[in-house]
Amino acid sequence: MKKKGNKIQRIRGYALALVFIGMGIMYLGVFFRESPIIFSIFLIVGLLPIMLSFIIYFWVGMISTRTVTVQCPNCEKHTKILGHVDFCQHCKEPLTIDKELEGQDFSLDYNVEHRRNQAIDEINKETGQNDRSQDK
Repeated sequence: MKKKGNKIQRIRGYALALVFIGMGIMYLGVFFRESPIIFSIFLIVGLLPIMLSFIIYFWVGMISTRTVTVQCPNCEKHTKILGHVDFCQHCKEPLTIDKELEGQDFSLDYNVEHRRNQAIDEINKETGQNDRSQDK
């Protein structure tokens, strides 16, 4: 089974796929070049996924400027983490910036706050530490 990649790279991959889908739809319009209305419809419909990919690329670029950059302990290259847990962009090593989740089974569910808090509470119960809500 292929490992998942970094979230930023996966989003960029979907945006690239949208560019090719839009170009494919536009290319299908060539088969209807005798009818200018149908040809124009294919061009306009093909332009929509390309514009959507432009918006996604812009959005990912803005997110990428605010991400946390860490050094991967496996390959020792710098990588950007989006959320609390993510994969290394280079070697696909699971990484976390949350000290309480280090050494635990990796799950992308830890990026959702209530699931991460639930996992941390379970870890604290297993290790015999006080509940997080009592520490506040």
